[in-house]
Amino acid sequence: MTIFCIDTNHAHYAAEVDLRVELLRKPLGLGRETVFFPFEAESLHFIALRNERVIGCVLFHRKSDTHGRLFQMAVSSEEQRRGVGSKLVNHLECVVRALGVSSVALHARQDARTFYEKLGYAIASEPYLEVGIPHVGMVKDLSSVRFGSPT
Repeated sequence: MTIFCIDTNHAHYAAEVDLRVELLRKPLGLGRETVFFPFEAESLHFIALRNERVIGCVLFHRKSDTHGRLFQMAVSSEEQRRGVGSKLVNHLECVVRALGVSSVALHARQDARTFYEKLGYAIASEPYLEVGIPHVGMVKDLSSVRFGSPT
């Protein structure tokens, strides 16, 4: 498996979008158009690739010099619980920290909260509904985390 950053013009971008739609929108009865964000092109798109197939992705949008948001995390069903998601998040954190980001926030679906807690994210809000399902705001301070190089 390899993890790297792409942009919206990359050959694997369509497969990344397909994965996001399949895992994050279709189960909620939402259409393909709901997966796109106004800041899609300005965001960092990290993908996990195995045998030239996109098996995971996570996006990052920088909100200021030192703060940004992780969003649209998805790992193909057959690759879940194999460390792909953790590796994607760790890679993202390492890259954005090198860019000067010291704080990462996210909107975690309630069923993904434990996954992010294990990665050092702390609850930062009361539960709320987003895309019709329970979420909680979470944040991680990267300023004191020691990183190696991204995988």
